[in-house]
Amino acid sequence: MENILQLKNVKKTIGRKTIINGLSFMVRKGEVFGFLGPNGAGKTTTIRMIVGLMDITEGDIFICGTSIRKNFEEAIGNVGAIVENPEMYKFLSGYQNLLQYSRMHGGIPKSKISEVVHLVGLADRIHDKVKTYSLGMRQRLGLAQCLLHDPKLLILDEPTNGLDPAGIREIRDHLRMLARERGMSVIVSSHLLSEMEQMCDRIAIIQDGELVQVQEVNAFVAETGSKYSFETGPLGDMRGWLQSEWGAVFSDDGFTVDAKREDIPFILKKLVGADVAVFGVKAESKTLEDRFLEITAN
Repeated sequence: MENILQLKNVKKTIGRKTIINGLSFMVRKGEVFGFLGPNGAGKTTTIRMIVGLMDITEGDIFICGTSIRKNFEEAIGNVGAIVENPEMYKFLSGYQNLLQYSRMHGGIPKSKISEVVHLVGLADRIHDKVKTYSLGMRQRLGLAQCLLHDPKLLILDEPTNGLDPAGIREIRDHLRMLARERGMSVIVSSHLLSEMEQMCDRIAIIQDGELVQVQEVNAFVAETGSKYSFETGPLGDMRGWLQSEWGAVFSDDGFTVDAKREDIPFILKKLVGADVAVFGVKAESKTLEDRFLEITAN
């Protein structure tokens, strides 16, 4: 599968401090790639290096096979990006902003502006001044601007910031459509891990400027088994056994354990043998948030 973006041993130092240390990963054509890490891990620094807002100390970054260090203009021509909050001319309308950007970029017809405006759901407000827009609407306008020149790589830093649940779902669906139907590669950095789980094909986790893991989302979440919730009566002496052997987390109506499917009959047999009433068992797969916190807590 074609790689649209490739980082090779990228390093960034400021003074004597190493911010990014030997970062290497690739993003495939037509995938939504999640870029995760705690605050201060180096996510935004990495994105700023990819789009040329910050110099690379060592290593290189290739976009569609072109080095940004050797031929930046050719490489960056394949990229659309929002880094942090999109900045617009607030005294102009949304349409005038897009028209101005299309003039600066060159070769973008007005029909393309109409297409991206409908794509991001701004058709009803596109002729209003940007100063009247909510933060969520500005996010949509920024996304529209990114899409005007049909980039092969879309980079979004917190794209759902300020959006209501309906807006978040709409942006998520747009990004999935762009990847699936147009073959666009999308990098998303966000703290909304539940959204990342639904949106992304693969994720990379960095911590303290170093790559921790790159993996398919489904495989990453399922890597260490599942949680099982037991609805029970009073546990009595079994409470100590469940805590010491299974690390049970207790609630008013039972407990939850991390276990494999084949462990459940054994736990049930022990509970029934101790005259504990069991009313139900429910499998709860670990979420991306669960796995992310497990990895980054160390």
